[in-house]
Amino acid sequence: MGMGNQQILESINSAALKKDLPRIDVGDTINVVFRIVEGDKERTQTFQGVVIARSGRGISEMMTVRKIVDDVGVERVFPINSPFVARFETVRRADARRSKLYFLRERTGKSRRLRDRRRGMKHVKGLTTVSG
Repeated sequence: MGMGNQQILESINSAALKKDLPRIDVGDTINVVFRIVEGDKERTQTFQGVVIARSGRGISEMMTVRKIVDDVGVERVFPINSPFVARFETVRRADARRSKLYFLRERTGKSRRLRDRRRGMKHVKGLTTVSG
């Protein structure tokens, strides 16, 4: 029989997957450093916001990041494995009890804040933040 198409696709795509991803959970505040090509110049830009959703798996995995700019919510969806995304950095880890934080879209002010990860979480494997 041989390999099914699904396995063939996954074996091709696994070469393009990022290996060095930090552990990012929904609720975490992250920096997404992505490359922008303007003409023949390339620069990086950082988008800092809260991860409100992750969807998909493998090569097509996406992450929705939300931040507030001048009292307006801005959401961007980043393909995790896109070559345009230089790197992800975790800034703050928060404790979210659900997998999608769409309810934050309705929240303003202090009720938008997410509870910080309890101190005991510091020992979870693979957790590193930029601040420490």
